[in-house]
This record gives sequence, structure tokens and C-alpha cells, in this order.
Amino acid sequence: MCGTPTYKRRHGMGHHRAAKDASTGERGFTLLELLVVLAILGLLIGLVGPAVMRQFGAAKEKIAQQSVERLATVLDMYKLDIGGYPTTDQGLQALLTQPQGIAHWSGPYLKGDKLPEDPWGHPFVYRSPSERPGHEYDLYSLGPAGQATGPQDPSAIASK
Repeated sequence: MCGTPTYKRRHGMGHHRAAKDASTGERGFTLLELLVVLAILGLLIGLVGPAVMRQFGAAKEKIAQQSVERLATVLDMYKLDIGGYPTTDQGLQALLTQPQGIAHWSGPYLKGDKLPEDPWGHPFVYRSPSERPGHEYDLYSLGPAGQATGPQDPSAIASK
């Protein structure tokens, strides 16, 4: 019964079905079309990717500069309360926990229980007194490579 032409026509089987699929325009992508699309996507990623990564790097440098400036502002608040900046030995930790021998400490001056890090995961470097003439302290990020040797190093992101 299933092999009869009448049954096949009624239930959409046989050569009549192939003609119906072609008339609706349903067809898949060929391998060549898929390869062309993949090649175009590869070219776009190759051209646009480096530009995006440069922007991402520039954004991290801006974030590091803003973080240094924010810490500099917090250090100024500390100086107003204490009368001076923390020493190198006290470090930035003096902004979170009261150093011994400091009477008018009004902190913590930073939120949280740990010191902030630069966008590359390195701690900020703090020295007081400064090694630069005309500055009371040095505060800087080690930069993307984490190897800046001081605030004047071109890869460092330093307070002004």
C-alpha cells in the first residue's frame, strides 16, 4: 500500500516532494560559501582586532592614572589629619590601618581591607620622602610590564 503512486501523492512522498522543496527556495549553504564567509570574518578580525587591543591598553593606562590621582587625593586628606604624609616604611597601608605613634589618625581613608592595585594587578609604589626634587612623595604604577624603575621611568604612571 505504501508503494502505490496514489498513496505517495496523498502523503507527500516521491518525486512530487522534491519539486515542492525546490519551489519554496529552501536550500543550505555550500562549503564554498561558508569558506568565503569565514575568510571575510578572519580578515575583519585581523584588521579590527589590533585597533581594539590598542584602545583597551590605552583605557588601562587612563584607569591607572586616575587611580594614582585618587590615591594622591587620599594622601592629601591623610596629611591634613596627621600633619605629614606616611613614611616609606608605613607605606600606603597607613591609609587602611593606624600606624603606631600616630595620634590624630581619622581613617581608614580607603574602602575595603586591602590596598588597591593598578589595572595590571601590581601594587602601587609609594616613597616618602620623594626622590624627585620639589615633590614630597613618589606614587606611581609600575606600568603594563610591571618593571618601571621609578616615577621618571617612561613606562611608569606617576602622580604629578
